[in-house]
Amino acid sequence: MKKYYTITIILIVSLFIISAQQQHPFYIQDFTTQDKWIDSVYTNMTQKERIGQLFNVAAYSNKDSVHVNEVKQMINNYHIGGLTFFQGAPTRQAELTNEYQKLSKIPLLVAMDAEWDLGMRLDSTYRYPWNMTLGAIKNDSIIEQIGARIGKHCKRLGVHINFAPVVDVNTNPNNPIIGNRSYGENYINVANKAAAFTRGMQSEGVIACAKHFPGHGDTALDSHKTLPTVEFSAQRIDSIELFPYKQLISDNIGSIMVAHLNVPSMEPNDGLPASLSYNIVTKKLKHEMGYNGLIFTDALNMAGVAKDSTILNVELDAFLAGNDVLLMSQDVPNAVASFEQALLLGTLTEERLEYSVKNILRAKYKHNLTTFEPIKTDSLLIDLHTIEDDILYRNAMKQAITAVKVTDSLLPLKNLEKQKIAYVPMGDADGKTFVNTLRKYTSVRVLKEKNLADLVKKLKPYTTVIVGFHKSNANPWKGYKFTEKEIVWLQEIARTNTVILDVFTSPYSLLQVKSFTNIDNIVVSYQNSDEAQEISAQIIFGALKAQGKLPVSIKDEFSVGTGIETTTLPRLMYGLPETVGINSQKLQRIDSLARLVVSQKMAPGVQLLIARKGKVIYNKNFGYHTYNKKRRVKDQDIYDVASMTKILATLPLIMKMEESKKITLQSKLEELLPKFKGTNKDTISVIRVLSHYARLKPWIPFYINTLDSVTKKPSPKWYSDSLTKEYSIKVADKMYMNVEYKDSIMQRIIDSDLLERLRYKYSDLPYYILKDYVEAEYKSNLNKLTQHYFYKSLGAHYTTYNPLEKFGKWMIVPSEEDDYYRNQKLQGYVHDMGAAMQGGIGGHAGLFSNANDVAKMMQMYLQGGSYGDKKYFDAKTIAKFNTCYFCADDNRRGVGFDKPQLGDVGPTCGCVSMTSFGHSGFTGTYTWADPDEEIVYVFLSNRTYPTMSNRKLIKTDIRTKIQKLIYEAIEE
Repeated sequence: MKKYYTITIILIVSLFIISAQQQHPFYIQDFTTQDKWIDSVYTNMTQKERIGQLFNVAAYSNKDSVHVNEVKQMINNYHIGGLTFFQGAPTRQAELTNEYQKLSKIPLLVAMDAEWDLGMRLDSTYRYPWNMTLGAIKNDSIIEQIGARIGKHCKRLGVHINFAPVVDVNTNPNNPIIGNRSYGENYINVANKAAAFTRGMQSEGVIACAKHFPGHGDTALDSHKTLPTVEFSAQRIDSIELFPYKQLISDNIGSIMVAHLNVPSMEPNDGLPASLSYNIVTKKLKHEMGYNGLIFTDALNMAGVAKDSTILNVELDAFLAGNDVLLMSQDVPNAVASFEQALLLGTLTEERLEYSVKNILRAKYKHNLTTFEPIKTDSLLIDLHTIEDDILYRNAMKQAITAVKVTDSLLPLKNLEKQKIAYVPMGDADGKTFVNTLRKYTSVRVLKEKNLADLVKKLKPYTTVIVGFHKSNANPWKGYKFTEKEIVWLQEIARTNTVILDVFTSPYSLLQVKSFTNIDNIVVSYQNSDEAQEISAQIIFGALKAQGKLPVSIKDEFSVGTGIETTTLPRLMYGLPETVGINSQKLQRIDSLARLVVSQKMAPGVQLLIARKGKVIYNKNFGYHTYNKKRRVKDQDIYDVASMTKILATLPLIMKMEESKKITLQSKLEELLPKFKGTNKDTISVIRVLSHYARLKPWIPFYINTLDSVTKKPSPKWYSDSLTKEYSIKVADKMYMNVEYKDSIMQRIIDSDLLERLRYKYSDLPYYILKDYVEAEYKSNLNKLTQHYFYKSLGAHYTTYNPLEKFGKWMIVPSEEDDYYRNQKLQGYVHDMGAAMQGGIGGHAGLFSNANDVAKMMQMYLQGGSYGDKKYFDAKTIAKFNTCYFCADDNRRGVGFDKPQLGDVGPTCGCVSMTSFGHSGFTGTYTWADPDEEIVYVFLSNRTYPTMSNRKLIKTDIRTKIQKLIYEAIEE
């Protein structure tokens, strides 16, 4: 019977080990092999080598050879067990790690303090958001993913232990050293976030280290500078501060760091730091809480422990208290000597030394440090910053940013046609990314004044004032407070205006605000990174929604967990290619083609935009306005889009009229304009003229008849250099056309012959005709109509006819050095001669825009006629106009829209769907939308500068070659 009991016990133990290995493979290993190695190594170590294993010293990769030699001396002479790397560069750190490991008889356990990733210490490496930011995220899987990425980075660099996560419950807003490093003031949230982070990091084989035991969250002093006191009762500490540690211990966290804190309720010897307290380290942490993993002291050179002259042997006291690893001893040689003496005197037992040394060796075994494999430096920097990191960072910020107050559903901003928005910057850090992103959605005026009275006066006309409070994002200890002046100004602005306050710093900054009554809307964006600024702006306009919850309380106004989930609107988002199934590396091949355009002088500059699934994933500028290279192309610069005007201005108005039954596709020209009755064009239908299947001439050079027959210059009969009642049609700078000629344009179209046979022939003439009809019907010009019905509500602020009426010349890319008609540089005046003769407002040309605004119109079409909070068309209307009715007759055109080629040659790469549509422009512009792949592509250039005879862009098919690269970058 005894035999069967023995077998049963063996089976139970075996099953327990197998189960434990499955649940915690990082911690449970082959004990037989592990213990054999540990025992063998320990037995063959000298006493000095054993003592040396307890010490972990600081190492830097940005210091000189003196420091490097000092570290090597520690390894050679004192057999230290590990290093903690601080400031420097990743490649140099890897090289030094290889050097140091090669010297060490037993491989070193390498640590770093990389709470928000390696970027906390090293240049050229990644930085994830502070813990306070992560504390606002509801979805803990995001934190687990971040922990895993940080673990992967550490492991790649040869780092085995990361002194993270910080699990201090920050219940004191005035805490000078924790603050943003904490997940917040709710101990359950802190515990959950820390556990998620730990799971992630340890899944990559890197030891996590919870700190600062027993809790540094409610102190007003910095233990780097002095010894803070935690005044709470043992019961309070046990229920709040120790709560996260209990969860992490049950989850098998690899290590815990003990802080330099005075905790009278846990250690009766007042003034004795927790790191030196047997009661706290051994009795509480080890015995009561059952922790048997690695225990680190906080750095022993910190003032919280080092400046107390009554402590004669800090390292020995810390070890006797129960710590395993002594971090950053001020004097390793003397400390080692004190250990040797203590062993001789019996103050320190062999058993105590053996316990910690074997604990350290166990950690080394688990990290395969029985031997050391050198760190490979090839592609190291690439591996430490990948697209996966960028995606995860942005996802974290999307889920963290918190709307803590929303009044009258103002967020997101709607009715842009009624909005007049100002932006007032506060703080001492840069907010350019925020402003630039806001301006992608609509017009936003930045206002700065030296005195409050002037600012308040200037803000009066504005419906909404966005106040951005920007503070340094360099590290989480940077100041986050408003100045007294800023608080006064904020309260006064809020008293007189509808305000959105967006703070790009710690939520604790709001503690200074005396009253929130007049501040209508408050957004906490937590950090001032470019990503936070860009995402927060998208939330304000509804492309994204606010999802976060406050991790701390703000007075009695906003409790922990406050957070209003805002709604989204179908406006363009801005993000990374991989989030919509596009490979960013493949997409970057477009850069070389765009640079080729500039270098081969196909055009002085290019503006490029690509969106997929409603998200702009590529928006770049190349080159300059002109070949003199004085002004680089920028996002807000606007181009003459030429014939793209047809589908961006005239066509949407025709679609609107068709939808309201003012016109049908079968309507005849004579029905629209009586002047066509009895002409050779009277019975031509709208569907045929817009499909370029009506035998109309391609174009008529109207301007030639206004030139002097001898000089070939504009005739004084038709032009004047000054504005008068008679000469009131502005053609160009100091060039006004006689109003009498306006009717001649339409008459020449009426009188023009038709082509001999019916076939597809692209023509501008339909848009002269339809412009005449639309403006007569609405009793307004195309500029006013398009602004009213489309551009203002779309937030297409940069889209307009006659841009000099709205914008400075420096924002407008010149089109040509005209030496045949207007005899001047065309900058802000339409390139097309016929449109110029209509005062710059043509149905076929005349519109100016930037790539972002063009994308809004195309995205609206793609979304079935809706954009933002407006429905412009019924989806059936768009489908009706986006149909090729004459494909059987070898005419690819839709009704107004260009469509893909039917054969081998045509307007696209040949790789787009047949449902796609778009248009190109004479000046070197192109836009295309594909409903099947949900892609919008915009290419703007001024290939006609300095002369329209430059046809390199057209001959090389660069625009469609770029289009092909877009489709090749799609990943299933």
